[in-house]
Amino acid sequence: MPRRTQEDPISQDPIPLLLVAGSRLAGQPGVQAAELDPLVRRLTALDDGVDTDGHAQRALAPLLPFLWEAGWQPADVVHAVRRRTNQRGGRLVAALVRADAAAATDRAPAAWTAQLSGLEGTAGSVAEWWRGEGVDAASGWRDVLRVLGVVRELPPLEQLLAPPSAWSADTRAEVDIDPGVDPKLVGRVRALLAKAESTDFPEEAEALSAKAQSLMARHRIDTAVLARQPGGAASSVVARRLHLQDPHVDARAAVVQAVGAANGVRVVLLPAFGMATLVGAADDLDLVELLVASLLLQADRALTAAAQAGGTRVRSTAYRRGFLYAFAQRIGERLESAREAATTAAMATYGSALLPALAEREQAVDRLVGELFPRLRKRTGRAVDAAGWHAGRQAADAADLGTGQRALPG
Repeated sequence: MPRRTQEDPISQDPIPLLLVAGSRLAGQPGVQAAELDPLVRRLTALDDGVDTDGHAQRALAPLLPFLWEAGWQPADVVHAVRRRTNQRGGRLVAALVRADAAAATDRAPAAWTAQLSGLEGTAGSVAEWWRGEGVDAASGWRDVLRVLGVVRELPPLEQLLAPPSAWSADTRAEVDIDPGVDPKLVGRVRALLAKAESTDFPEEAEALSAKAQSLMARHRIDTAVLARQPGGAASSVVARRLHLQDPHVDARAAVVQAVGAANGVRVVLLPAFGMATLVGAADDLDLVELLVASLLLQADRALTAAAQAGGTRVRSTAYRRGFLYAFAQRIGERLESAREAATTAAMATYGSALLPALAEREQAVDRLVGELFPRLRKRTGRAVDAAGWHAGRQAADAADLGTGQRALPG
């Protein structure tokens, strides 16, 4: 690396100025890598070890507390940066988040620490990140500029968890008082669905998924009714963010919307960042997240099979989008039918106590949605490929909802 001396004019630390200029350029929509190259070459000439003086670290780290105050959470930031830069960029911001959290993990709520433990990589600084990535200095500096540009431009979000500035031992206890579904039950359900998704035998997958759905559905109904009885513990209504992966985020979000609507969970989309906010009882959110993951996996498998069997049109963006939108609509129909059947069966056990219990949950959900999103508006649909639409409905008919039920007639 070229050495800088006190007599050299370049010793006035041009790197911070280059980082500011580069981040402003990188934060503009549609900027190409070639446009950043002049700045990247200058940064590489000044520091071919990527942030050996810690300038980028000092530019990025102070931005994180502002994001926490603006409603962002660790997993949200990593997801948004990765989606707008690349996998390396996601790992870079994860390293900064880990370093930022080091001093306050003893006061962080469980939901926050769970996100931290799920971050990819082990680095805690920009320099460590670059050495671990094994890329040349130019690529490293280019990623730094792009990450800095994205982080500087992230807009405020709804505050779903208290930011670090508001944490205390009492706050952590209050946030963690409702753990949602029994962790042992969640473990059993996850294990059953994992086996169902990995088996090569449809009959075995159907039996495993049916058992998982039976456990989840019974728990949901029981907790809703028992919460209204004297001494019953009510399940709090909460909001969580779900991150959706490319491609076709809008169409994947339609699957989330369908599952949420059938399970008492409201879904509010933030399509620019590939995120959805789920609002509902903690128990119901756990169920929806498990079911969404399983159905999206089934949809991807069906879409891959269709693409392998078809021609060029089947592999087109319009076809794939249409496939997923149709899959979501048909899944919604099947889930709604299954929900009605489960409610009818539960009436035999709980009688008139069931419907008021479910209505109370729905009202509580609506109140929180109104508080978090006072200016919520409904999005309109998009045009899709007709062939993909019909193929998606057929795939949804064949999808296993975890109930062991056969497909509904068209």
